[in-house]
Amino acid sequence: MFLGVAAIVGLLIHFKYTGLLADLWNLLAKDNLSGKSVIAPLGISFITFSAISYLADIYMGKAAAGNLIDCALYMTFFPKVVSGPIVLWRDFCTQTRDREIDLTHISDGVSRIMIGFAKKLILADTFGACIAKATVVDVPTAWLVALLYMLQIYYDFSGYSDIAIGLSGMLGFSVKENFNFPYLSCSITEFWRRWHISLGTWFREYVYFPLGGSRRGAKRAIINVAIVFFLTGVWHGAGWTYMLWGMINGVCNIIEKLIAKKTWYEKTPKFLKWAATMVVTFFCWELFRFADFSACLEWLKTMFGLVTFPSIPYNWQYYLDARMITLVAVAILGATVFGLPKVQSAYKWFTQRTWGYLIHQILLVALFVIAILFMINSTYSPFIYFQY
Repeated sequence: MFLGVAAIVGLLIHFKYTGLLADLWNLLAKDNLSGKSVIAPLGISFITFSAISYLADIYMGKAAAGNLIDCALYMTFFPKVVSGPIVLWRDFCTQTRDREIDLTHISDGVSRIMIGFAKKLILADTFGACIAKATVVDVPTAWLVALLYMLQIYYDFSGYSDIAIGLSGMLGFSVKENFNFPYLSCSITEFWRRWHISLGTWFREYVYFPLGGSRRGAKRAIINVAIVFFLTGVWHGAGWTYMLWGMINGVCNIIEKLIAKKTWYEKTPKFLKWAATMVVTFFCWELFRFADFSACLEWLKTMFGLVTFPSIPYNWQYYLDARMITLVAVAILGATVFGLPKVQSAYKWFTQRTWGYLIHQILLVALFVIAILFMINSTYSPFIYFQY
């Protein structure tokens, strides 16, 4: 098992991290080694995690080995192979022969796919197009672009997850949720329980718990959390900005664990905790957006007025027209208010009624048609997580 994991990780390093390791070597050894660029297979990071899950679950006795067809199906299952959700072998293996396909599964799957397309084509791609155009900007536009990216990455990735879950359901495979309204989180710890849930589950099962979790004391638990978030940053990309992004999230997670039982923290209003969490998330996404520190730093300086341009082609009013205001409002409400328990209960009650279900389906079809129209009138924009 260990040799298998080493070989799999070695392939991942070869395809994704050769350049980063060369830069690190040059920094430490004052050398001039050049790491050659290698074209990585599609979804290499997700395939790697699936392969490790297969070996580890069998080794730990949590699942039986599959035959060649079952293993190949798990590794290459097309809805999830490119950008997840990451499915553990123990959850997948029982469904290879024991699953049902009926009209309910197909109907629910189609509905989920239409929601995913709407998230991607109407919201994420519109925000992405605006971000791509806004390069030389004033201070308000810089803040607007940062907000749009925060919304874009959520709707882009959750939209893909909806499509993958819907496709899997139509084929009789049950795939767990990957997002649970992360922008409602009142701490970074909670954020990571709601954001990219399958990734957090994988790291918890195959890194955090094997390292001892919290069973070996508070100090060891803090070290384990730091390792997990460092690896989370590295997994997302071979860049220093990704590492810093992961480390900041890890430090916040550790601080929250240390102060969780403090009286002052428990008495802090929930709204202030939510606001602090969103501020950290907002600025961390800027690290995630840029490939290097210098570009990120320049943008942050622009946001705070430390960098200005002698001539700006368009101000914030050009980008924030009536159409964009409407889409931003819908996106913010969809990422926050719609996830509130009372709203979720009302939505469930509505769709359980025959008339409500019909209205719901009509609205979904209309939304899907609008999404197709948006796609026709825009240029191709791949899912953000395709690069991982």
